[in-house]
Amino acid sequence: MFKKIGLVAAVLIGISGCSTYSVNRYAVSVDNISSLKNIAGSKLNVGTFDTVGESKTSIMCRGVGPIKTPDGQSFENFIRKAFIDELTMAGIQDPNAPITLTGTLDSIDFSSASGNWVIAMTVKSSNGNSISVSESYSFTSSFYGETACNQTAQALMPAVQNLIGKIVQNQDFPKLIEGA
Repeated sequence: MFKKIGLVAAVLIGISGCSTYSVNRYAVSVDNISSLKNIAGSKLNVGTFDTVGESKTSIMCRGVGPIKTPDGQSFENFIRKAFIDELTMAGIQDPNAPITLTGTLDSIDFSSASGNWVIAMTVKSSNGNSISVSESYSFTSSFYGETACNQTAQALMPAVQNLIGKIVQNQDFPKLIEGA
């Protein structure tokens, strides 16, 4: 009897695995587009984005399962693509532009318990200027791991929107695009 219960328990644990929590695809922010349209006439290119430390495509959430970016891209490339989407919608992204912006993801982490994403990034211009920004994005979490991890995954996209907003609305952003 106990052998059968043990065998059934082992099989159930083996086939249940862990959940994967996917981040939504990026959607541009109206506020960011408005800010970028204020620099009309400028054209910008976006170069590579790298990260401090190891590049990640997922971060484990409470031991319940990983939070993953869409299409298995790294977090820095998720942010890079989001930045390109914002510039494209504002009509200022151009791969042949005289100014190229690159980025370094200085850090990215979350707390599914307190409901908070923390992202820090440095953006560098080919003209020699750079700015560093950070976003601490709060969201509603849950005591239950499954719910909390799902809410954490859903909160990354608006956290990145806010991060990009802090970049393009930064008082030093015009210095990054001088010569564009």
